[in-house]
Amino acid sequence: MNDTQGIRVSKLLAERGLCSRREADAYIERGLVFVDGQRVTQLGTRAAADAVITLAPEARATQARQATILLHKPIGIVSGQAEDGHQPAVSLISPKTQMAGDHQRFQPSHLKGLAPAGRLDIDSTGLLVLTQDGRVARQLIGDDSKVEKEYLVRVEGSLDERGLALLNHGLELDGKKLRPANVAWANPEQLRFVLTEGRKRQIRRMCELVGLRVTGLKRVRIGRVRLGDLPLGQWRFLREDERF
Repeated sequence: MNDTQGIRVSKLLAERGLCSRREADAYIERGLVFVDGQRVTQLGTRAAADAVITLAPEARATQARQATILLHKPIGIVSGQAEDGHQPAVSLISPKTQMAGDHQRFQPSHLKGLAPAGRLDIDSTGLLVLTQDGRVARQLIGDDSKVEKEYLVRVEGSLDERGLALLNHGLELDGKKLRPANVAWANPEQLRFVLTEGRKRQIRRMCELVGLRVTGLKRVRIGRVRLGDLPLGQWRFLREDERF
C-alpha cells in the first residue's frame, strides 16, 4: 500500500486499544509491530482499515510491566503538574503510602512516565487513576471514552424537579451541550452524579446553573473500579482481575 492510502498504523493500534499513539511509534521504530505478518519499521506507514496488526512478544512484555495505580486523593493535592505550590498527586506514590496488604511490591521504576488518566479538582477528593499504560489512559480519557465516573456531591440550596431534570440532561457549558448524566439524591444532603465526560469543574458548574452550591465532592467509582476501603492519601495497584 502506498504512502497516501489507508490509515496510519499507529492510529489503528490506538483505535484497537493495543497501545497509545506514542507507544505505537516507539514500537514501530523498534520493529515490534507486524501488519498482515510483515514487520513494520517506518514511522507513518499506512495499512488497510481491516489489516491484521499484532505486537511482538517484547512489546506485550513491556506492557505487562506497566503499572496502573489507584489513589485516594486528598483535598489540596492537584492531579497533574505542581501548581501554585500545591503537591501533585504523583508525589504521594511511595512505599510508605501504599495500602497495607496490596498484592504488588512498589518499585522506583513504577514512577517513570506515571501520569493521571483524568483529573480531580484540587478541592475534590476520591478515586484518581495514575498509569504508565497508554491503553488505560486512552480508555479513560480518550475523545470517544464512555467510561462512567460516579461522584457523591454534598450541596447547599434548593433543587426542584425541573432543576434535577436539567442536571440529568439539558445543560451546556462553554456553549457546548453536556452528555446525558444520571443524577439523583443519594440522601437529603448529597446528590449522586454518574457522568461519562469530564469537563473542567463540570459538576460544580452544573450545580451553579441550577442554583446549588457544592460543599463537598468525592469520586467513588471509575467504570467497574470502586474506591472501596482505600484509605485517604493512600494508593494501591490495579489488580489483574480488575477492568475499567
